[in-house]
Amino acid sequence: MAGTTRFFLLQIFFFISSFTIGTYLFVSNLQSLASLQQLQTQKAVDYHLKNTSLNVDAETLSTQLIITFNLNRLIIKDLDGNILDSEPGRTSLPALADLIHNSTPLIRPQYVVNNDSNLKLEFTINLTNEIEYAQTQFYVFVFFIITLSFVPFISVKTIIKRAQESIGNNMSLLVDSFIEKNDKNSQLDTSIAKQSVSAIFPSIVRLNTYLKRKQQEIENSALSIKQQAFKDSVTELGNRNLFVEYYEQNIENTEVNQFGTLAMVRCSELQLINQTRGFHHGDEYIKEVAQLLLKAAGTYAGATCYRLNSSDFAVLLPNIPIKESERFGQDLQAKFTEYQRGVELSSVANTGIVSYSSTKPLGELLSQVDTALSLAQSKQVNAWHVQKESDLMDNVSANFGNQNWRTVIDDVLNNSRVQLLIQTIMPTNRSARVYSEILARFKTAEDQILPTASFLAMAEKLDQIFHVDKMIVEAALNSIKTLNLAGQFFGINITARSAHDEQFLIWLERRLLKDSNISSKLIFEISEFGLQQNVKASKRFIDMIHRVGARITVERFGVGLTSFKFFRDLKPDFIKMDASYTRGLEEDKNNQYFMRLIVDLAHRIGVTVLAEGVESQEEKHIVEQLCLDGAQGYYIEKPREI
Repeated sequence: MAGTTRFFLLQIFFFISSFTIGTYLFVSNLQSLASLQQLQTQKAVDYHLKNTSLNVDAETLSTQLIITFNLNRLIIKDLDGNILDSEPGRTSLPALADLIHNSTPLIRPQYVVNNDSNLKLEFTINLTNEIEYAQTQFYVFVFFIITLSFVPFISVKTIIKRAQESIGNNMSLLVDSFIEKNDKNSQLDTSIAKQSVSAIFPSIVRLNTYLKRKQQEIENSALSIKQQAFKDSVTELGNRNLFVEYYEQNIENTEVNQFGTLAMVRCSELQLINQTRGFHHGDEYIKEVAQLLLKAAGTYAGATCYRLNSSDFAVLLPNIPIKESERFGQDLQAKFTEYQRGVELSSVANTGIVSYSSTKPLGELLSQVDTALSLAQSKQVNAWHVQKESDLMDNVSANFGNQNWRTVIDDVLNNSRVQLLIQTIMPTNRSARVYSEILARFKTAEDQILPTASFLAMAEKLDQIFHVDKMIVEAALNSIKTLNLAGQFFGINITARSAHDEQFLIWLERRLLKDSNISSKLIFEISEFGLQQNVKASKRFIDMIHRVGARITVERFGVGLTSFKFFRDLKPDFIKMDASYTRGLEEDKNNQYFMRLIVDLAHRIGVTVLAEGVESQEEKHIVEQLCLDGAQGYYIEKPREI
């Protein structure tokens, strides 16, 4: 094979060398031919001009010269430069010669001056026939060297191919015999090797040993890769893929009927922690919940835990009846409540519990446990709920989770069960004008704090979000008025769905005009993603806010990668950088460069830039260095009662 490659490279070298030399000679020949013909024609034209009668007009002279000397182009002028007659070029060079002519001109304009006849001639000669003949010879030469270069190679390839086929047949015979003997665990007959390719027979034996070792390594590697593909990187638990595979192989598709309990645990505060404290704290929160689940499930034989997505965990408790699973729910709630006290959260997680069996498909089971989880979320903090089979028999009860949420939301709205907290945004320079953000927390009739993210999500799902936003605005205005805080600036969060609703817009405008002295101190926060959903409605909302004297903050900026033309058209007053840009800012030079660019562009259009999720002294220092106007986060100030 190496010899074939060398032979092929030599043939390529021969072709390139021959082609290069032939091309050089061809170009040189064309240049010599053109130079000689042009010199001869120039002398002949000069001689003809000296012996031509002075009475011949320019047009007749032009015709004579073109016909006599086979000129391609001719211009006749008098000595003052006036054109007496001209004949444009009639023919063009062949393609290859024209390509050469464009790089190194072959045919150049020639000049003849005759003072006696007061004439000056400029012409080019016609060498089309001569060049076509030379070009044809060059093509023949190229064909010849191609033949000499590649025909031998094709012949050699044919010979080698036949030799390889012969060797391959002998190899196949030897390998088949070797496999047959190995399958029978008998000694290989060496006479077969001698008849075929005895020189490589020992190599075949070594190859067999090597392949067996490699097969074992590949199997081990595939097992390791499968384990990595089925493992969650944060908690080291199995992921959703492993959960589905385990359920299908060990429960759903087994001959022996399996039964047990499935618990789904949803981390209620993950989104809030990611937004306010940073993703690092969110990961730590998830790890702690995972450890609590492992401790609670560790007392049950064969229990397995999985992380299904960012906020949901699944726990399978084999052979545990639904009645006994209540103890598991109580144990989890106790562990979550104890953890909650140490980390200052409004809640940790909720748990939905259902029974499973081999006859129940996984899709149906997940739908039932989601309903149980919805019921648990509508109860007290860190609550759990067991969805029994008797509850599932009635089709009407399938949506009981949503109905229970509706009851809870109606109770919150009817009794204004909302608690307001504030978190100050610290200005980073003396000229910056910032504000304190008002945060809403919702309570049950038992004075338990509901998970904020779950409450707002269910309120939007059940078309109650407009009333929730109205309640928050009313509560904020009343608190500011009651506590005589009209001299301070406050931010209030508004959902995009409310901001884009015309009826809500009308109500909000009338309500703000009613307390115009307070309205001028309010800043309404709405997410960048929400504004993008309906730009026209967003502009209408922002125009109304500015009309009543209030201002606008675009929060979670940078997630949607919205263009600054979008903000120039909407004219917000503040943008609040998403917490993901603040996390680890002191070490991430790319984030620093991006935030500095945002600050420069925002300041050019008169927009104040704030940072949220500032959790350390280093992050605060970098925010100040990057010239942001304000910083918000647990390092600056934790939420407190208004």
